[in-house]
Amino acid sequence: MNSPVRAFRGVGGSPVFISHGAGSHIWDVDGNEFLDCVCSWGPLILGHGHPAVREAIQKAAERGTSFGLATAAEVELAEVICAAVPSVEMVRLVNSGTEAVMSALRLARAFTGRERIVKFEGAYHGHADGLLARGGSGLATLGVPDSPGVPAAYAALTLTLPYGDLAAVEQAISSCGKEIAAIIVEPVAGNMGVVLPPPGFLPGLRDLTQKCGALLIFDEVITGFRLHFGGAQALYGVNPDLTCLGKIIGGGLPVGAYGGRREIMEMLAPAGPVYQAGTLSGNPIAVAAGLATLKVLSARGVYEQLDEKGNFVAQGIAQAAREKNCPITINRAGSMFTIFFTEGPVGDWQSAKKSDTAKYAAFFWKMLEAGVYLPPSQFEAIFLSLAHSPADLEMLVEAAGRTFREC
Repeated sequence: MNSPVRAFRGVGGSPVFISHGAGSHIWDVDGNEFLDCVCSWGPLILGHGHPAVREAIQKAAERGTSFGLATAAEVELAEVICAAVPSVEMVRLVNSGTEAVMSALRLARAFTGRERIVKFEGAYHGHADGLLARGGSGLATLGVPDSPGVPAAYAALTLTLPYGDLAAVEQAISSCGKEIAAIIVEPVAGNMGVVLPPPGFLPGLRDLTQKCGALLIFDEVITGFRLHFGGAQALYGVNPDLTCLGKIIGGGLPVGAYGGRREIMEMLAPAGPVYQAGTLSGNPIAVAAGLATLKVLSARGVYEQLDEKGNFVAQGIAQAAREKNCPITINRAGSMFTIFFTEGPVGDWQSAKKSDTAKYAAFFWKMLEAGVYLPPSQFEAIFLSLAHSPADLEMLVEAAGRTFREC
């Protein structure tokens, strides 16, 4: 497996191998058809093989697959991102969310002249050294608190705090605020399952970082263009100093980006001394797919449609669970949500860990038998797309209701 969660260790059994996808459905190599509720972990917000994206990829491929030189299209994508995301005045395209975060942290350290980074328990910001302590995503699935191979001295520069706990942030700033280069946060957590920020948390982080001279970095690799065309920051009205993007801005192809205030971004080479480069950064095919995707998403009413789909499914599944006396908690943000197999509210990594992973695994396999592909981990998000039809959503709710009978 080329990525750990694909191995199905979080649910047991053998992983499925996919042959192809169309719209809201995927088919495995044995010919089994599934309703896809993962959507390549979020980027396929238009579904598989959307005509506009497919046409854009084909036309771009005809012109060339890679140049290692500047193209007009990458400037166009940068302009779309800067116009859409409130805090982004300049942006640099890279190849993945991990690369975006790694580069943003280097830039933050250079801009502030400080070394320490603050992150939150259960968050996953890619697999860069120093950010794997008590991480979410595959790390949560496999129960690995950190990773061998990360130098202890480097990991020591990362301070991990409870998600949503402003008092803990205040205490950290009180003790070592002049050493903190940046606080990085998922504005809506998606890698310990979906966890929404408590009221006042994001504005509080903005206020505290400004007071201590640290930068605030929003990791919007998942939430960027998923919850709102301007990202979670537009939805919550909080502007960070730097923003990391990925997934949707590539329309299903490998891409990432980081951007923010001009005075910070101008420290990047070639304008400034902070080095970061990539032969495939701004790849013309990925950029074409991203531009086509964002054009569809910019239409009036798109995010209202996505929110309605998410609300319909989350309410339907919650009702079905109540009727079958199956204790679950559903956290939802727009068209992404998580079904936690626990009774209490889930507001951080500690409460998320109380979920019954064995029950989730059983639920996963029964849903797969019913023709629904869910994330093969309790600690991941379910993603819906514009391609999910009313019939798809009803089928998803009905399948969950039948499965809960055995809960």
